[in-house]
Amino acid sequence: MPFEELFHTADWSLRVWAADLDHLFVETARGMNALTGFKLAEKPRVRRTFTASAPDAESLLVSFLSELVYYAEQDRLAFDHFDLSLNLEDGQPCHLSATLRGAPILSLDKAIKAVTYHNLQIQQTARGYEIEIVFDV
Repeated sequence: MPFEELFHTADWSLRVWAADLDHLFVETARGMNALTGFKLAEKPRVRRTFTASAPDAESLLVSFLSELVYYAEQDRLAFDHFDLSLNLEDGQPCHLSATLRGAPILSLDKAIKAVTYHNLQIQQTARGYEIEIVFDV
């Protein structure tokens, strides 16, 4: 798995890495899902689309993950398949288009209340891109 849980005194934290930014967003969503321990119904499968713009990649990631938190909390839906398209031009707002596929949540070990900006910074490393992200639970 291209993510690992980090110790945090009150919340949940992940370190996530991927070869490119598209995959970093996807693996961060998968890591967030793993923390919640959700189980999905087999059917019906659902599809949702999502678009967002933000001034930087970090804000775009928070917007994307916050949308997943919203679906889990309001609609009892979670997603296990993500098709993303990112547009991150220098000096321009960042854009995301996502197609999400998932199902109703059968069970959830623990819900995430919010995605935070605490020390949030996407960095280039030897592995590609890496981030440490904190979730309020």
